[in-house]
Amino acid sequence: MTVLLHPVARPLAIVASVLMLGGSALAQLQLTPQATDATSRPSKSVRTKPVKPPAPPKEAATPAKPSATAEKKHEPQAPDNPNADLVYGAYQRGLYKTAFDLAMKRAQDNKDPAAMTMLGELYANSLGIKRDYGKAIEWYRRAADLGDREAMFALAMLQISGHGGAPDRAGAVKLLASSAKLGEPKAAYNLALLYMDGQTLPQDFKRAAELLRFAADAGSPEAQYALATFYKEGTGVEKNLFTSVRLLQAASLAGNVDAEVEYAIALFNGTGTEKNEAAAVSLLRKAARQNSAIAQNRLAHVLVTGMGAPMDKVEGFKWHIVAKTAGKGDLMLDEAMAQATPEERAKAEDAARKWLGVK
Repeated sequence: MTVLLHPVARPLAIVASVLMLGGSALAQLQLTPQATDATSRPSKSVRTKPVKPPAPPKEAATPAKPSATAEKKHEPQAPDNPNADLVYGAYQRGLYKTAFDLAMKRAQDNKDPAAMTMLGELYANSLGIKRDYGKAIEWYRRAADLGDREAMFALAMLQISGHGGAPDRAGAVKLLASSAKLGEPKAAYNLALLYMDGQTLPQDFKRAAELLRFAADAGSPEAQYALATFYKEGTGVEKNLFTSVRLLQAASLAGNVDAEVEYAIALFNGTGTEKNEAAAVSLLRKAARQNSAIAQNRLAHVLVTGMGAPMDKVEGFKWHIVAKTAGKGDLMLDEAMAQATPEERAKAEDAARKWLGVK
């Protein structure tokens, strides 16, 4: 079979990140691909980098805090439904001071672990209150002691990062294991990363795959993408391209950009799935617009060669220039652009500058 688009050779690497998950800002370890040469062969091993502490959320990135008048005007009233969660409702609406006051009352009066976890979130992320990792840890720990799996996960992430004290990976592992056992997919996912990393825990890809499968079944697109890579390379599981592609499809539908790229290439080549070039090019365009350099490179190939889509050299060269700016160079496209007309090159360069915001 002729491979029309080179698949992405990308062993898994571990980095630290801050994600918005389930309405809460939780520090989570995240898988990112290592971009390698398009012609290199996928490694059977999974390479890792040491886990770095996540940077504290920037104040500028925090949603604007409502004024005291707005807080009072929009303060939740007693609902008709006695089971309504006023604390989380206020949090979702950006009324962080209201959420803090309501959560503090519930935590003190009712010993409510969910309210304690909310207080930890607010203190950790400087929402409605000054950031205080010490108090965040205190509230997370109290909620974790009462069996709250979200608090266990959040506390583990702070312990790994060292926010609020010296890093405690051993303690974090115990918390992640307890949280995962209680059904928290984020904890299972991150515990899998530690098994892959092989620094905090003995490297065990089979155990990592089991944890990723649990998180993937729970709908985690990051876990779906990671497990897809396992099945693609035969890491910790028996190699199965069809299962890999099904997982890529699920992660792609959930908006995982790396999965969109890999799923698009599988569709384009008909690898592990029925060939569908139109759908593949559509996904590549989507990922390219989300600044995936690999997608931009593959889309450039499609447009310059006219394989899978109508030929559009100007648009193709534009994406080539943009991808090259991000470090994804391509000798074949360089040669094709060198043979283009001066007008084509000028239009492509102008379009690339506009995309990059360069005058």
